[in-house]
Amino acid sequence: MTATAGEQLRTWRQRRRYSQLQLSAAAEVSAKHLSYVETGRSRPSPEMVVHLCEHLEVPVRARNDILVSAGHAPRFPETLFDPTAHDDLAELLRLVVDGHRYPVLAVDAAWNLL
Repeated sequence: MTATAGEQLRTWRQRRRYSQLQLSAAAEVSAKHLSYVETGRSRPSPEMVVHLCEHLEVPVRARNDILVSAGHAPRFPETLFDPTAHDDLAELLRLVVDGHRYPVLAVDAAWNLL
């Protein structure tokens, strides 16, 4: 079962160690409305989801997940890393790995070794 948008927002709020009151003050929304969003009593608009995610510094992929869970379309494009399309970045990564004194592992957001 996928977590609701409110549950995901609550999880991110707790990860950032905000109380509902602190987040509502920072985001300039009422604490009551934030509580309703988190408990599922109110369905947040896409603008509210993005607004709260910005204040919580939620990664873009997670923002899309929250938007979809709230019944909205994802807003942020997802692109897979293609080393051939990013020659400068791939070269930089090679330099860092080659110059490192200890073993190095690179992982993506899903914890896959690259």
